[in-house]
Amino acid sequence: MEPNIFDKVQDVDLKKTMENSYIDYAMSVIVSRAIPDVRDGLKPVQRRVLYSLQSLGVTPDKKTKKCATIVGETMGKYHPHGDSSIYGALVYMGQPWSMRHVLIDKQGNFGSEDGDSPAAMRYTEAKMSRIAAEMLFGINKDTVDFMPNFSNEYEEPTVLPARFPNLLVNGATGIAVGMATNIPPHNLREVIDALDLIISDRIEGRETELDEIIKKIKGPDFPTGALILGRRGIEEAYRSGRGKIKMRAVCEIEPMQSGKHRILVKELPYLVCRSRIIEKVAELVKDKKIDGITFINDAAGKGSSAKINIELRKDANPNVILNQLYKHTQLQDTFGVIMLCIVNGEPRILNLQEMLNEFLKHQINVVTRRTRYDLNKCEERAHILEGLLKALDHIDEIVRIIRAADTVEKAKQDLIARFAFSDAQAQAIVDMRLRALTGLERGRLQSEYEELLRRIARYREILSDQRELLSVIREELTQLKEKFGEKRRTQFAFDDALDDEDLIPDDDIVISSTRLGYIKRMSPENFRQQNRGGKGIRGMQTLDNDNIEDLFMSTNHHYIMLFTNKGRCFRIKGYEIPEASRTSRGTALVNLLKLQPEERVNACFSLRDLSSEQYLVLATKSGLVKKTPLSQYANVRKNGLIAMNIREDDQLIEAKLVDPGEEIMLVTKKGMAIRFREEDIRSTGRSAMGVRGIRLDSGDELIGMQKLSQGGYLLLVSEKGYGKLTATEEFKPQNRGGKGLHCYRITEKTGDLVGFKLCDQDREIMLITSEGILIRMSLEKVSVIGRNTSGVKFMDLPKNGDTVIASIAKVRESSEGEEEDSEETDS
Repeated sequence: MEPNIFDKVQDVDLKKTMENSYIDYAMSVIVSRAIPDVRDGLKPVQRRVLYSLQSLGVTPDKKTKKCATIVGETMGKYHPHGDSSIYGALVYMGQPWSMRHVLIDKQGNFGSEDGDSPAAMRYTEAKMSRIAAEMLFGINKDTVDFMPNFSNEYEEPTVLPARFPNLLVNGATGIAVGMATNIPPHNLREVIDALDLIISDRIEGRETELDEIIKKIKGPDFPTGALILGRRGIEEAYRSGRGKIKMRAVCEIEPMQSGKHRILVKELPYLVCRSRIIEKVAELVKDKKIDGITFINDAAGKGSSAKINIELRKDANPNVILNQLYKHTQLQDTFGVIMLCIVNGEPRILNLQEMLNEFLKHQINVVTRRTRYDLNKCEERAHILEGLLKALDHIDEIVRIIRAADTVEKAKQDLIARFAFSDAQAQAIVDMRLRALTGLERGRLQSEYEELLRRIARYREILSDQRELLSVIREELTQLKEKFGEKRRTQFAFDDALDDEDLIPDDDIVISSTRLGYIKRMSPENFRQQNRGGKGIRGMQTLDNDNIEDLFMSTNHHYIMLFTNKGRCFRIKGYEIPEASRTSRGTALVNLLKLQPEERVNACFSLRDLSSEQYLVLATKSGLVKKTPLSQYANVRKNGLIAMNIREDDQLIEAKLVDPGEEIMLVTKKGMAIRFREEDIRSTGRSAMGVRGIRLDSGDELIGMQKLSQGGYLLLVSEKGYGKLTATEEFKPQNRGGKGLHCYRITEKTGDLVGFKLCDQDREIMLITSEGILIRMSLEKVSVIGRNTSGVKFMDLPKNGDTVIASIAKVRESSEGEEEDSEETDS
């Protein structure tokens, strides 16, 4: 009777079975596929590919071999999985943008850093790189354990000897089941320097602190370069095994023709594709999240150091746009560090010190086993040489014994019985060739024997003394550093907050504006100092009937307060004014401010803080002045703010910030000046008209207003290039509203006054003509003369009579290294 099949049915707990099966699967993925070993830094497939190259003899000194052959060898003998995973690992180890030091020398298309796929393996070739040979160095000297392959036909190494810390140098990334690893690449020199420190401390009998190691290994060194922002994420990762490292592309702002700029992306963050960046930027421009980009293209190619070219509109601020690109694209990215690796068959997260110690432990084991292997081989060879040398001393008798013997075995036994040779020595003697009987050959054997004795002594010393063993490891690492070490590619930068202003240095700037309403920002370096009476340098290229009206010094982060002829006020930051060259016209103010028809900016100044308790004093061409608390201008709308009511036949010409108790001076174009206290002007609201500051004669008008605190001398410049310095003490204080005193003698040679500043003799000034010619000069050599004089020639103007002085400005004193006291910039 046949047994009932139902007798074989077994009841199982499905939940427990699924749990056990899934745990087995998860551990298989973790240990045998996705996570690298801490000792050689390789996943099983990578290790098998390199060992297959060794088996095939495709070493660095040989020709490359078809990748299909390498993949076939790996899959047939060691890695029983799909060919795509093997070829993928082979390609990855040959990509210089993925690994800091490639382990494969490639031939053919291995993809690109832009994410392009490699060619099929039948088209590509590869061989082991020079540094990969160091990973396998000594593998045939019993340095590592071997295990049977999947079919028990061959043996494969469980780990490679790995003479350098590949896990840190090349990094690793992998996703297993329930865990992942993401170890960044590092600089070989820095890692070996850290190991050298650990070894030196161990030789001296002390333990190296993690802080000391962190000083040696400054941070990751990505193959694609780029920048690392800050050190907090690095230290966190090195101490705990987890951390976030901010990466940023290396970008340069380059001027183009017509005053435009472009952003050149030179280096991208690790594992970031150019095409993805370009697509994202195009999307941001389309959605109007970034305004000012006119063109973007892939600039990578032969002879080009740039990866991406981003061209900007003429009026766009390149620093602000670059800041926005950092915010919204992968030009700034984060590398999440998870230093997970296999340690003694188990996944563990290690800190930097533990990782280095595990590698050093592996090297101690490898070098010990290699030294023991070399010692055994040397002792075996020395034993044979001892027998050969002894045989040469009794060669006649040995020849007679061998000739008398019937067989080789009989000869060996007779030699052993007569001379007490070992079996191995007797075998070597009977195998000895006749050439060993020559004197030269005997000398060679003797030299070899003495050399072997020296090596045996050295090997025994290494094996008996841990310090000697560590010294050998240190020496080998130093040789690798000298042979393969490279300069760091990834540099460090401050981790700054991504506000528009924070990316823009608070440098000194020169701001100039023209009568027709063009404005630009320039560097003070554009203007070198010249002697009095010089011809100047070419400044702004103006349009017909246009001339420079205002020129003053400020900084990028100062507020620029702009006041129009109609009494309205606008406010922008210094860096928001587009930068332009010395000779360019600049940007039309109508593109920056919402001006009304026939409205133009007549006065501007810069200040850092709008919340101070100062007063804003405004002056008009007809000699009216008005004082209002600055706090009333704290909230300036984009459409502007009424600063002063102006009559139709009048216009606002000047605006100044004054402190309580200051004195004010007004000067007219016909050479009249008045000095009075600010208390004489009663404070009014923004919409008031003002009071009389100076009584003007017919045909005269106000050209400027200054504060006495701005300097001890009155600088006056006429339209035909003459000027002078007069002490302010020569102008006694008067009541507001008077005619004032003569300050300049107007003649046909000098023309009317066009510029007026209060300053000290150690200051520098800039003069600019209606044709855009600039001169920068010091006042140190300018003589101080009386009130009713015409002065000396400051600037040599063309004889045609059409060119006149348009404006003057004081060069701002540098506040580098000291705190700025004044909130207002001199102008």
